[in-house]
Amino acid sequence: MDRTALDAAYAAAVKYLESAGERPVGSGMTAEAMRDALGGPLPEEGEPAARVVEELARRADPGIVATAGPRFFGFVIGGSLPAAVGADWLTSAWDQNAGLFVLSPAAAVAEETVLAWLTGLLGLPEGTGMGFVTGGQMANTTCLAAARQAVLARAGWDVAARGLWNAPQVTVLAGDEAHVTVYGALRLLGMGDASVTDVAVDAQGRMVPDALRAALRGVTGPAIVCAQAGNVNTGAFDPLDEITAIAREKRAWVHVDGAFGLWAAASARHRPLIKGVENADSWATDAHKWLNVPYDSGLAFVRDTGAHRAAMLRTAAYLQRSEPDAGRDNYEWTPEFSRRARGFSVYAALKSLGRKGVEAMIDRCCDHARLFARLLEKAPGVTIANDVVLNQVLVRFERPGEDGDRWTREVISRIQRDGTCWASGTVWKARALLRISVCGWNTTEDDVRRSVASILAAHDR
Repeated sequence: MDRTALDAAYAAAVKYLESAGERPVGSGMTAEAMRDALGGPLPEEGEPAARVVEELARRADPGIVATAGPRFFGFVIGGSLPAAVGADWLTSAWDQNAGLFVLSPAAAVAEETVLAWLTGLLGLPEGTGMGFVTGGQMANTTCLAAARQAVLARAGWDVAARGLWNAPQVTVLAGDEAHVTVYGALRLLGMGDASVTDVAVDAQGRMVPDALRAALRGVTGPAIVCAQAGNVNTGAFDPLDEITAIAREKRAWVHVDGAFGLWAAASARHRPLIKGVENADSWATDAHKWLNVPYDSGLAFVRDTGAHRAAMLRTAAYLQRSEPDAGRDNYEWTPEFSRRARGFSVYAALKSLGRKGVEAMIDRCCDHARLFARLLEKAPGVTIANDVVLNQVLVRFERPGEDGDRWTREVISRIQRDGTCWASGTVWKARALLRISVCGWNTTEDDVRRSVASILAAHDR
C-alpha cells in the first residue's frame, strides 16, 4: 500500500490543529478567490495521491475557518476532541458501511454501546431507541416521523402503509420560537407549516404552559407537542415537566428539540433546567455541538421503539439482516441505508471524557458564558439581552447618535474581521444582537478575556 497520501494528510492535519489556537479565527476569503485556488477544469491525467493531498491542504487553508480553535463562538459549534478526531480518521480508513450488522459488527455494537451510555448520561428512559443521523435537522425529522407514526396509529391509521392521503389531520403545537429545523422536518414529512399551532412564549422564549393548555383544548385529533431544550438565542428551556403533564391529558406525543441543550442533563448543576425531560416521547440532539465530535453526528432518541422502527423500516430480499436479538441493523433506526460509521467518534469521545469529564465540559462552557456576560456588561453602551442560564449570551451595542441595530451589526462585522474570535449575529425580539455560543472543549478563561478585549475594542473604535 502507498501510504504517502496518509502521511501527507496526517502532517497537514497536525499542522492545522497545532495552529488553530492562534490563527485568525474567521476567513476573509471570497468565493472568487477560493474558486481560483480550488477550481479549474478536471485534469486529463491523474496526479500522485500525496501531491493531491498536499496541494489540497495548501490551497484550501486560507478558506478554512478555525471552528476547531478555542475562540470560535458562532452558531453553537464545538470543536472536536482529540480522541474523537483520531477515531474519525480510523472510521475513514476502515471504510465501514454502518447500515447492516453483517457489514460491520464493530460499528453496530459501538452504536449499541453509545446508546446505553447516552441514555444513562442524559437521563432518558431505559429501553429508548436511537438512530445516528447527519445532524439536528435529520434528528428532528426522524423523531417526528416516529411521532407521526404513533399518533396516527392511535387514530387507527397506519401511515407507513397508507401514506397521508385521507389520513386524520395531525395538529402540531410548537412555541413561537421553535427552531427552524422543526418546520423543515414537518415539510419533509408532508405535514407542512400550516399544521403548526403557535404557542405563546415568555420573555426568554420559553413555552407558556397555560398557553399550551388553552391551545390543546380545541384539539380533538392526533397531536404532537414540540418542546425545546435550549432556545437557539437565549439558551432557555421550556418547562418540560409542566408541558409533558399537560400533553398527557390529551394523549399528545411530546418531542424535545435539544440540539445542544439536552446535554445539560449530564451536569448536576444544570440538570434542574431540564426537569421532566424523561417524560417526553422523543428527543433530538447533536453530538458535534456539545460533545465536540466531528460532523456528522445527529442523534434521534425515541421511547416507543415500535413506532420508531415502523417509521424507518424498509426491507428487500437482498438484505442480509440480523436474526432478532443477534445484532443491531443500524439502518432500521434512520432514514439512510448506506452511511458512515458515525458511532466510533462518539464512542471515543465518551470513553475519553467519562461521565465526570462530560459534566466538567458542560459546566466549564457555562461558566465561560457567564464570564463573557459579566465582563461585557460592565462596558458603557453594552447590554446583555438574555438571562444567561446555559452557554448562550446575547449582546447589544449602543452608541450616542447611532441607530442601535446598525451599530450592533457594525461591531459584529469588526469582530469578525479582526479574527481574535468569531461570533455570529442574530435578530431576537426585533433587535440586532451579537450571539456568543460557548461550547468548545478547549476554550479557557484566557480565551474569554482575550475575546472580550477584542469585542470591546470593536465597540470602542
